[in-house]
Amino acid sequence: MAEPESGSPDEAPEPPPPADAASAAAVAAERAAHRRVAERWGCSGAEWHQWLARSPAGADLLHWWSDEADLTALVGEHRYVERLAELLSQAAPRDVAAMGLGCSRDVERSCRFAETCSLDPVVPPGGKIAGHRNGAVPGACTSFIDCWSRHEIDVTFTAGDRHRSVLLFRGGPSEARLWVDGVRVGEDELLDKGGHWVEERFFVIQVEGPEDHPRQGLGHIGAQLYAIVSLLVHDAERHTTRVFVPDHTEHWTDPVLRVRNGTGYVYATPEADAADTPDREFPVDPAPAG
Repeated sequence: MAEPESGSPDEAPEPPPPADAASAAAVAAERAAHRRVAERWGCSGAEWHQWLARSPAGADLLHWWSDEADLTALVGEHRYVERLAELLSQAAPRDVAAMGLGCSRDVERSCRFAETCSLDPVVPPGGKIAGHRNGAVPGACTSFIDCWSRHEIDVTFTAGDRHRSVLLFRGGPSEARLWVDGVRVGEDELLDKGGHWVEERFFVIQVEGPEDHPRQGLGHIGAQLYAIVSLLVHDAERHTTRVFVPDHTEHWTDPVLRVRNGTGYVYATPEADAADTPDREFPVDPAPAG
């Protein structure tokens, strides 16, 4: 009797592998993928593997960050920095954590709780993602600081991750660059290191003060700017930026912004803030012209 030709209806199909063999193969493939990710992207990439598989923006950011030398050689220093800021401005907190930056729990080392921080945040019905997250928390922290690269990155999210600031200090005020919600802010200013959010709406950072101020001079030890500084206030809701500059009678050494009842108050120092003696007042939502 002739044997059936290959592919004929009489040919018996190859039996599927046993379930335990298929499971073992899947586990082996997962381990191999984990090793490959760790070899290519480091421990941070491996620990955040599951999240990055869901986040194209996070994968792009990790790629750009990890391949800095090659990409800078390819596109040039200026374009590398601009694209890094673009990617950071599109990133979720978990994407930034997956880069390996320090967070608000520990600025000097990358996140040690990826198994928790990579989880989806718990959002109550009708609520929003909690602001000012810190520590081992689903959704990751809300602020990140780079203490060891030449870029000196500082990323901070507001409540609900609605707004974000991205500062690349890069060694000093003359090289510092700031973006808020992806828009470059303070391009013509010498920026201080740091900055913070006020009322989840206003990003505030000290900038270089007037050179001809009578009290101008060297700042305190460790200061990035001269003694008398100005205050940049960016309104993320109205997409406007104000720079408040002290006059010759105002000694702004550490100015503070407070917002109350629709009015912004600029104080020369924390002591003036405590005494409630503002030097400037302004409406945060001015009436439309005409």
